[in-house]
Amino acid sequence: MSEDFVLNAVLREDAGKGASRRLRRLEGQVPAIVYGGEKAPANIQVPHKDLLKQLENEAFYSHVITLKVGGDSETVLLKDLQRHPAKPLVLHADFIRVSMDKEVTVNVPLHFTNEEACKGVKEQGGSISRLMNDLAITCLPGDLPEYIEVDMLNVELDQIVHISDLKLPAGVTSVDLSHGEDHDNAVVSVNKLKGVAVEDEEGTEAEAEAGEEGETPAE
Repeated sequence: MSEDFVLNAVLREDAGKGASRRLRRLEGQVPAIVYGGEKAPANIQVPHKDLLKQLENEAFYSHVITLKVGGDSETVLLKDLQRHPAKPLVLHADFIRVSMDKEVTVNVPLHFTNEEACKGVKEQGGSISRLMNDLAITCLPGDLPEYIEVDMLNVELDQIVHISDLKLPAGVTSVDLSHGEDHDNAVVSVNKLKGVAVEDEEGTEAEAEAGEEGETPAE
């Protein structure tokens, strides 16, 4: 885990839509709830500006957060987030308590590297097609990676990269692969661009144009 996230919150007594609207409009607070573990769910509020600032970091969505409520601290994960459909406003947040010695399941973003230098693109004229943007993983909270890297450098034309091809950090397992080989889903592929002829290593076209003037197709 490469980031340390701390978020200050206070308990809130009022509940309901009206109270939540007043919090957001008059006090600049985001209504939220924290639940899970051995404690009862608690209604809390966090400063909107603080939460919005943390959300600028991609890792915040999948990393352990130290939630300080009054004099107590809890380790939590961001479970759900409700945003305004048109304005840069967070309407509500859900946090779930986690234990550092118990595995959690989280969706972690995929980072695709070396796309411009990809062999299937640069040398073979293909196009990259991303089939997944994040990966469901299981690990201890302290082993949560910020992202999973997908290196495209040596991926060739017509090649498909599957989950099993990814290099997962130590202690991290794929949720899909835990269900068996049939769940080894495709992550990304390099495909031929439509209407573009691809040359082989000897410089000959892999797909010849039919009916070219002055030539008769072979029997």
